[in-house]
Amino acid sequence: MGIFGFFSKEKKETLDKGLEKSKDSIFGKLSRALVGKDTVDEEVLDELEEILITSDVGVGTTVKIIRRIEARVAQDKYTSTNELDRILREEVAGLLSEGSVVGVTDSFETEHLPKPYVIMVVGVNGVGKTTTIGKLAHQFQQRGRKVVLGAADTFRAAAVTQLKLWGERVGVPVIEHGMNTDPSAVAFDALKKGVEIGADVIIIDTAGRLHTKVNLMNELGKIKRVMQKVLPDAPHEVMLVLDGSTGQNAVIQAREFTKATEVTSLAVTKLDGTAKGGVVIGISDEFQIPVKYIGVGEKMDDLQVFDREEFVDSLFKK
Repeated sequence: MGIFGFFSKEKKETLDKGLEKSKDSIFGKLSRALVGKDTVDEEVLDELEEILITSDVGVGTTVKIIRRIEARVAQDKYTSTNELDRILREEVAGLLSEGSVVGVTDSFETEHLPKPYVIMVVGVNGVGKTTTIGKLAHQFQQRGRKVVLGAADTFRAAAVTQLKLWGERVGVPVIEHGMNTDPSAVAFDALKKGVEIGADVIIIDTAGRLHTKVNLMNELGKIKRVMQKVLPDAPHEVMLVLDGSTGQNAVIQAREFTKATEVTSLAVTKLDGTAKGGVVIGISDEFQIPVKYIGVGEKMDDLQVFDREEFVDSLFKK
């Protein structure tokens, strides 16, 4: 059973389609590697290791997966290549479950959360950060939640304009002071507005590019401190948005942002246009931060709550 309580047929079809390039890449390579092979031996595992690494799963995570499969093969004594698909699925799903940290909400439901629930969104420019915020606002609103957006990425005029357009499209208020203004003042006013109107969720966009990591750390720290003048426990969640189509570059970005601020959840976008879907496995494993949402298409509802079992099924389905 998925995180939604059920994983609808339509959502599953969208997920399958969104991960099609990644799946075809992995299974095309795996099928070629298994030609003429009956049992899982060292040579097959070497081939599988190379396939996972070139599918952007990452070296460290790939080694973990291979070691787990080796242990299963050694225990079973004789494992056919036909069983490798099932074993691979089980071990990857197990690894992803270890990356799911208790304490972050798993869906768009907010009844059990503080009100208003404040999400600060971070990530470099171009990863789909503002689009992700717009889609989040839409889906929260579709579930009857009152949402306020804060345009605190004030270093880039396009970011403020884009968020305002999303606000108009979705029908939610956007608090903005324009370009080259104090981001923390925008966040302060967004929280004040949210409290005034009884908002369920407040989402704050932040700058994606500052000159150094120290500047980034200082800026995000200041935004947090100023928000806490309105709500002492804000932000309740710091979501890092990563572009899945960049593969290992997304991992590098995750490393930088987790050093600069305390990231509590991840959204991985643009998985539908790439064969690099394996990067979700590596990111979840390396950072032990839950992947909360994945982007598998252009439509509003194509930002899906991440369900590890459905993801693994779509990624490794023959």
